[in-house]
Amino acid sequence: MTTLCFPFFVCGYCVHGPRHEELVVDIVRRKVERCDRLAGIMAMMSVAGGTGSGVVTYATHCLRDAYPNSFILNHLTWPYDTGEVIVQNYNSVLTLSHLYQLSDAILVHKICAQPMNIKHISFSDVNKVIAHQLGSVLQPALTGDSHGVYNRNPIGELISGLVCHPEYKLLSVCNIPQVSSSSMAYSVFTWSGLLKHLRQMLIAKAKMDYYFSGINWQLRAPSLQPEGVERTKSHRRPGFNTSLANLLILRGKDVNSAEIGGFQDPTLYTPLLPTDETFSMWKTPVPFNKYEKSATLVSNSQALLRPLDNMMGKAWNMFASRAYIHQYTKFGISEVDFLVSFTSLEQVISSYCLLWTSKILFGYD
Repeated sequence: MTTLCFPFFVCGYCVHGPRHEELVVDIVRRKVERCDRLAGIMAMMSVAGGTGSGVVTYATHCLRDAYPNSFILNHLTWPYDTGEVIVQNYNSVLTLSHLYQLSDAILVHKICAQPMNIKHISFSDVNKVIAHQLGSVLQPALTGDSHGVYNRNPIGELISGLVCHPEYKLLSVCNIPQVSSSSMAYSVFTWSGLLKHLRQMLIAKAKMDYYFSGINWQLRAPSLQPEGVERTKSHRRPGFNTSLANLLILRGKDVNSAEIGGFQDPTLYTPLLPTDETFSMWKTPVPFNKYEKSATLVSNSQALLRPLDNMMGKAWNMFASRAYIHQYTKFGISEVDFLVSFTSLEQVISSYCLLWTSKILFGYD
């Protein structure tokens, strides 16, 4: 059995990206010229390498230069904890660190197979799940209260409402319900049940297939860990998920009867922002896909802190032993470039950790 270790990101970013730069920019320019106005650009990609991460990162760089005043949203599919690409953590570090300098927001998607009862995941299954979640966010909806207007620029409004500072660009998305087609006939959903479940997922930083024993639903802050612990020990993970800002999107029957007070609880949020800027809601009575009622939460929070910290730890351990570094240096990515990327993402992790340390400092315990 052969282990795949080709540095896909660097090959895409340093070779294939520049080779196709003119073509990509020209295709986007022609699309933009047909628009009445450019609402924004969304690039879809994986971060592990082998699926265009390097090419799309380079394309994002080109589009940022071509359209400096337009919103750019990068939608990323997060890699498996382990995979067939042994350098996927290197690729992820390089991809994320570059995008953090280029994109206005990074919407991260993690695929969970259990809720959909998928035995063997195919590309078609992945595409369906991604399309469902993106559709639940980007389909038209009323902004504000029941007398609001339909959003005309969902990407712009999404970024403006959730990304208040360039240090906080990581957005996660949760959509419920997600059940297999065979279970739909036996499933009944209520707004109270959906929103209670979605709030628990927000607090626990969990997707639908993770249920932790002993979760502290009362939102009591953890104690600070001592300094000097190795970064691979993940000593900086808080005990619950603190949010900077959240967007709740409700679609379906009797949407105006949904009680959303649980998402306006100030203990969910860092005190760094005014309370009226931490939560927003879109809604529409039009059902989405095959669900009579559905709820989506787009969150700028610590939900990605654990997977990001784990990925950084694995990449750093490999880098410390100089594993596969020669595969990157021959394409022009030096060890200094790696160190700059590590430093950039360490700063991102530290900034997101401040969301819960600030709660302790301000007395939200």
